[in-house]
Amino acid sequence: QLNKYKYMVVPKNFKIFTEDNKYQTSTYVKYLFVQNGFNAVYDDALPSDLKNNACLALKVELEENSSFITTKINILFEDCNGQIVYSSEKGFSKSKDYKKAYSGAIKTAFESIKRLNYRYIPKIEPATDSVENVVNSNDEVVSKKTDIVKQDATVDNQSFKSNEPIKSNFKKNTLEINNKEILYAQEIENGFQLVDNTPKVRYKLVKTSVTDVFLATSDNFSGIVLKKEGDWFFEFTENGEKTLKKLFIKF
Repeated sequence: QLNKYKYMVVPKNFKIFTEDNKYQTSTYVKYLFVQNGFNAVYDDALPSDLKNNACLALKVELEENSSFITTKINILFEDCNGQIVYSSEKGFSKSKDYKKAYSGAIKTAFESIKRLNYRYIPKIEPATDSVENVVNSNDEVVSKKTDIVKQDATVDNQSFKSNEPIKSNFKKNTLEINNKEILYAQEIENGFQLVDNTPKVRYKLVKTSVTDVFLATSDNFSGIVLKKEGDWFFEFTENGEKTLKKLFIKF
């Protein structure tokens, strides 16, 4: 039930303490999440997509029910509406040293979370634009949108954009447009991986020194992924010919 959440937000100051990172609990909790495949972030360092949509994340909290000789901790997951969606099994420690007691209890509580085999699965949203592929008599691809004009007219934003059909320069056999497949970008070291809704990793992108240009590999080809006039393309060589494949990527 955690798989639909992209981030786990770890507070610098858990509610059971009166100061930041008491007994290094915040750093230890974040470490455990990262080591087990979660995308954990501190509450004072949120990524931009999470700032715009708090429901992408669960907030992590600690619940303490300690006795005189035993430290007892549960790890709680709270959604954007303040509801507890999951609680770990109780973790125990009988250490008399506070730092060791809390870290030990947190570690044993986390064992039940590891068994969940968390893997982020993005929510598939319906496309907002309708895209059609039109092939003319010259075997050339023309793409068009059903919404010809897009406008914003608010106090804060005034814009006008025409989406009149534009004839493509690419032949049908060198440009594949598949508006049914949306790829979701997940950040990895030095770049991104693009996954489909299976989810399966379809491409791996490595950052370059040029903005919006990545070295790219798929199952069968190597090339580059680049942004041209607002759209993303995978450029590679197939049978000695340069080929462009249009990608629909959500970052």
